Amino acid sequence: MARRKIIAGNWKMNMTPSQAVALCAELKDLVKSDSVDVVYCVPAIDIVPVAQAVKGTNVQVGAENLYIEDKGAYTGEISAPMLVDAGVKFVIIGHSERREYFKEDDAFLNKKVKKAFEAGLTPILCCGETLEQREMGVTMDWIRLQIKSDLVGITADQVKSMVIAYEPIWAIGTGKTATTEQAEEVCKGIRECIAEIYDQATADAVRIQYGGSVNAGNAAELFAQPDIDGGLVGGASLKADFGKIVNY
Repeated sequence: MARRKIIAGNWKMNMTPSQAVALCAELKDLVKSDSVDVVYCVPAIDIVPVAQAVKGTNVQVGAENLYIEDKGAYTGEISAPMLVDAGVKFVIIGHSERREYFKEDDAFLNKKVKKAFEAGLTPILCCGETLEQREMGVTMDWIRLQIKSDLVGITADQVKSMVIAYEPIWAIGTGKTATTEQAEEVCKGIRECIAEIYDQATADAVRIQYGGSVNAGNAAELFAQPDIDGGLVGGASLKADFGKIVNY
């Protein structure tokens, strides 16, 4: 089946609200596309101004994080209902930076995935291996464990609607990129893992992105692979080149 490509920018902790609005204006005409879904995943403080700035365009708004409770004494956190009310459609869950710096484990991330679906948000679930794990030859063992753990209790219909992002940790922000063959091999392995957990129809429906130093020069080759359905783009999403990636 033909899966619609999805190109998501992960802004990380960049862009003040005024800078975010200016970037949206700069990118507005560059990211126009009828053939792919375009998402800006932005810092919490930028969500409201960005949602206003992209109104009427083809761009959808995503968040970089959410908490597992709807409200309460959780100082500094942001809830799924808050995101929905602000106009958010997607949310990144399990990015390697959240896993490493904030010690988010798979049991906690599973709760986040469930909360996202409960609120009507589309999760962009991240997975990926370290350079050490790749050199040890356990890449797929590690990623399969992440996927299986993070999707406990998630239905096939939910999985069909979500996005999985493969990001080799050694290629995030380093300028290093997995070869096209390496990226396709792992994305294909993720799809096979989904088929084992659920069924082939679910595996065929779920969109799998590649992330890790995606740029205007390598996007076309990466996205041409049969199991790579777009990209989760870091640094390159903050400049005009993002338009070239969207229109690869």
